[in-house]
Amino acid sequence: MERIVCILIGYVFGLFQTGYIYGRLQHVDIRKMGSGNAGSTNALRTLGVKAGACTFLGDSFKCIFAVLAVRLIFGETHGDILPLLSIYAGMGAVLGHNFPFYLKFKGGKGIAAMAGLLAALTNVWICLIAIVVFVTIVAVTKYVSVGSIAVVLIFFAGVVFRGQTGSYGMAAPYLHEMYVVAAFLAVLAIWKHRANIQRLLSGTENKISIGKKK
Repeated sequence: MERIVCILIGYVFGLFQTGYIYGRLQHVDIRKMGSGNAGSTNALRTLGVKAGACTFLGDSFKCIFAVLAVRLIFGETHGDILPLLSIYAGMGAVLGHNFPFYLKFKGGKGIAAMAGLLAALTNVWICLIAIVVFVTIVAVTKYVSVGSIAVVLIFFAGVVFRGQTGSYGMAAPYLHEMYVVAAFLAVLAIWKHRANIQRLLSGTENKISIGKKK
């Protein structure tokens, strides 16, 4: 029951669609522009740097806030499995971001939300590695999708690494459950990038470009 509650809490936070809301404030529907995605990359390409940055930060912090809310609610009663409950909250936030019911389940791809979860569940060094890898890949290839998939893999590896080194302080069954949730999120993110992967293989993937608000 606690797991379900954490997912629901995360989902509610995930419903805050930063890119869509930002676009509406500019009198546009971002889902009808560019790639049709409500995430930070499409906001950057179609509405500019400020929109992209605001969308990324908003989508990241809604996941962090979901984790913080769960820690406040269950910190005293379920401290022994708090990291596990936290990742369930993060999963809910990603699901809310990707599949918001009030937008006919058409949201983003969950990368910014997973970046927030990475920050909430790992440490500064793993986050720095993710940032360096992402920036390097995008700077060299100009493909945000490749950098995003790399961050997803670092997220999964970081969760497993911290779990195996005892950072979460949970028993093995809970750790393994946490790894399963992390794997699910990684697979979901890669699945959401399936069209990008097909374009990468065919050499037709769009390279990063920055647009301006019309």
